[in-house]
Amino acid sequence: MSTDHPPKTRPPATPGTGHGRISTETVRTIVEARHTRRTFWKQLALIGPAFVAGAWQFGPGNLTTAMNAGALYGYALIWVIIISTILMIFLTDMSVRLGIRTPVSLISSIKERLGGWVGVVAGVGVFLITLCFSVGNAVGSGVGLSMLIPGTSPVMWTVICTVAVGAILLLKGIYGVVEKILIVIVALMAFCFIASAFAANPDWAAAGAGLIPVVPEGAWLLIIGLVGTNFSINAAFYTSYGTKARKRTEADYRDITMVDTVPGIVAPGIMTALVIIVAAAVLNATGTDAPGAFGGLTKIFEPIAGPVGAWIFALGFFGAAFSSMIPNCVAGGTMLSDALGRGPSADTATARLGSAFILAFGITITIVFSGSSPVQLIIIAQALTVLFAPVLAALIVIMANDKKLMGPLRNRWWQNLLGVVGLLSVLLLSGRLVVSLISG
Repeated sequence: MSTDHPPKTRPPATPGTGHGRISTETVRTIVEARHTRRTFWKQLALIGPAFVAGAWQFGPGNLTTAMNAGALYGYALIWVIIISTILMIFLTDMSVRLGIRTPVSLISSIKERLGGWVGVVAGVGVFLITLCFSVGNAVGSGVGLSMLIPGTSPVMWTVICTVAVGAILLLKGIYGVVEKILIVIVALMAFCFIASAFAANPDWAAAGAGLIPVVPEGAWLLIIGLVGTNFSINAAFYTSYGTKARKRTEADYRDITMVDTVPGIVAPGIMTALVIIVAAAVLNATGTDAPGAFGGLTKIFEPIAGPVGAWIFALGFFGAAFSSMIPNCVAGGTMLSDALGRGPSADTATARLGSAFILAFGITITIVFSGSSPVQLIIIAQALTVLFAPVLAALIVIMANDKKLMGPLRNRWWQNLLGVVGLLSVLLLSGRLVVSLISG
């Protein structure tokens, strides 16, 4: 007696069963993305990490180097801002994707994938860069308030601002209020630069010619300073931590790119280009040199604000410096804590000590070099930030190509192309800076 058994059939290939063509992870990402269609207002809620990085860029070092670029070389260095902004977008985008994919933090994943000592080098490197930025922030806050209140000492105001930031870091509830006030101040200055860019009646044809890469004689240190502030790889690196803290997912990635990453980085780039244009139109024509440029800054807002222009600039300059002091020391302390295995949080004892050291370093250098030109001190401090930038850029590109870690968010070939261009750029500039420092 034979019994007919129905032939065994293999279930149809479906995504995620192991024999289909599309992996479970990829399908889950697609499904989540389709089920998380957001309204315009919900998309705005994703704004955050990249705008923090952009605000960190647009500090006193950025304003000072851009203002000097326009005052000394007219429109010739606008191209530096355009290129560095494009490269910054791609490095920040890689960091955002790393923030989404890393289980704990970027440095923790670097330790796991590349070795513990590599993670330590990365964290200490970011910490050293924040030390350089602390000088510009300390000097800028003091200079801004001394311009706001003529006759007062910039060093005195630097000390007061440093103590105030230390108090804010201890009393976290106050920071939210202070941050909103400073955002309004910086936004006011941003509006004035946009209006002044037209009211100052610049030579727009010459500004257009400034998009063509040209290196004027003696401009290398200033170019390095511009790249150090606009192609801020440490800010891009830290973006992964902000993304992780906000618990972003792969389903959020596309919206994050549209409402946070691109506009958050493009905005300070546009503002910096406008600073160069206004400075070229207002200061370059008068022959104002770098040491005397702060005195000439009072003229930048005169086309739209008259005598009040000096007060507006001083207020905005102080706001940019003071608001940058806070994320700079928080990021530096957090990176150091994570590198030493104490946790990727600003609340650890190591992070707090690191933040305190950054503040102390900025005020110490300001006092020691109080007799020097504040403009030149800020430019040199910003230029020094590119010395370690190639290491951070290389780590971001390498980690963004880790297939096991990144999955469907791994770098595409064109993202790698721009990443390598950015890496080579900072590598060449850091080499150029070393040669300049050795040759004196």
